[in-house]
Amino acid sequence: DRDRFLFPQVRYRGEVKPENLVFNANLQEFSQRVSFISGLESNGKLSPSEAYEQIESLWGQLKRSKKQLKIR
Repeated sequence: DRDRFLFPQVRYRGEVKPENLVFNANLQEFSQRVSFISGLESNGKLSPSEAYEQIESLWGQLKRSKKQLKIR
């Protein structure tokens, strides 16, 4: 489907623990969304400040995820 095309996921190769798998999925989603936002900004579809705000929000979500999962 469209989301799988736009946001592909790579197989996890680290220590297999539920919290690591969840964080890895969150990290991959963050990476894909930042790439997508960067493309939109580069093509003039988002202003630099809009892109920054969206990426900053995504970063906050990723940090909260790491804290909630107790990842070191």
